[in-house]
Amino acid sequence: MKEWLLAHVPFQLLNRKEPVPAKYFEISLQDTSSYTFIQGPPKERLMEIRRQNCNPVTMKITYYKKPLFAHQGFMQWIWDVDGRRYLDLFAGVATVSVGHCNPKVTAATAEQLKTLWHTTNIYVHPTLHEYCEKLTSLLPDPLKVVYLTNSGSEANDLAMLMARLHTGNFDIITFRGSYHGGTQQTMGLTSNSPYKYPAATSSGCTNTMCPDVFRGPWGGSHCRDSPVQTIRDCSCAQGQCMANEKYIGQLKETFATSVPSRIAAFFGEPIQGMGGAVQYPKNYFKEAYKLVRERGGVCVADEVQTGFGRTGTHFWGFQGHEVLPDIVTMAKGIGNGFPIGAVVTTPEIAAAFAKAYHFNTFGGSPLACAVASSVLDTIKEDGIQQNCLTVGTYLMTEMAKLRDKYEIIGDVRGKGLQIGVEMVTDKASRDPLPPEAMGEIFEDVKDMGVLIGKGGLYGQAFRIQPPMCITKQDVDFFLAVFNKAIQNYLNRH
Repeated sequence: MKEWLLAHVPFQLLNRKEPVPAKYFEISLQDTSSYTFIQGPPKERLMEIRRQNCNPVTMKITYYKKPLFAHQGFMQWIWDVDGRRYLDLFAGVATVSVGHCNPKVTAATAEQLKTLWHTTNIYVHPTLHEYCEKLTSLLPDPLKVVYLTNSGSEANDLAMLMARLHTGNFDIITFRGSYHGGTQQTMGLTSNSPYKYPAATSSGCTNTMCPDVFRGPWGGSHCRDSPVQTIRDCSCAQGQCMANEKYIGQLKETFATSVPSRIAAFFGEPIQGMGGAVQYPKNYFKEAYKLVRERGGVCVADEVQTGFGRTGTHFWGFQGHEVLPDIVTMAKGIGNGFPIGAVVTTPEIAAAFAKAYHFNTFGGSPLACAVASSVLDTIKEDGIQQNCLTVGTYLMTEMAKLRDKYEIIGDVRGKGLQIGVEMVTDKASRDPLPPEAMGEIFEDVKDMGVLIGKGGLYGQAFRIQPPMCITKQDVDFFLAVFNKAIQNYLNRH
């Protein structure tokens, strides 16, 4: 057992393949913040257990040829069992919003643990009601009614049910490339083949063309609400967007050919997460919402990855599109890693859900609500949303310089700290960089001390969705590492 002061982790423990300027490793933390690295079972034994006792799908989703054996975290950093430190730019799949083991959230959690761990919403307990009031105060009218869940999949599952009960209609439209959950019901919403099983999933779900202005058939250099635009040419006149008109035309064709005249809902992530931080033309949601409502449907904003200030300019991703959804689903960053999700909707839609009983054992537990309430306080007190805007914009504009430098970086996009980097064989064809090549770069970045994610229909996008407390100094470190990883790959090939 060894004890390390976080502010004094020896350089030699940082597991770097290549020398990077030492300034990128300096972190400023209180000397009182000490952590203990405990030697657990040998790595070989852990992998043996993983193969024998964990469902085989666990091995399928395990990142890296040499997996990361995570042991401890603090804010934007993770340490493995050997004491090697990594800058975490994926946050447990965009989930750790205000930092690993954030002291404020940790303190609030510990305090609640002393009082009441669990009861359900069959009883009236203060933390549930205080949190619901605090959460809805951050949403515009009439989005003022909350139902708390355990996850984003469950939240989207219930949103489907609420939409169908309220409208009396059945069919639901989502984008190709979308990911809305892994339950048998939400698998129908999800349009990404690796996450779909050859079994009956929710029927009545239709996928329409994703208005992707980089990889789709239409797009130009002024289409999206992002500090960085695509490299595609654009001849649109001021205030017009040909790409938007074409993609809306595809949605109209979906209405004309694939669904009944009356539908239940349209689900859309303000920025696609699993799809690789895909963004749409600026006015797409405005026109899509209007078309959906004309056909009796409600509009659902899946904020599981874009909510809680991550996009920087707004607290909710849908606000950047200047639309007002009928239902908002959320999870991941809502609890900084603690399992909690939510469906927020209008009183009218919520009333339809009361036609029968619905019970959730853990949704809205005292502990979950205390954690989530502390997350909201921390976002406000620490200026987290502004940090997303400042640091995220800096990261994207600097990454755009690498895009202009390297032929295999096709696109950089996003808002705030919801960022995608699309890799291609060349910019002219925009063909996806093959999985083996993506894997080489991905492993190299990890070996030099940075954790990022993967996404895209073809696995061609790197995803950067870090704890929202990262700094410009962290960005400089990542840029140095990513640049070196690209150089290493090009030198090998």
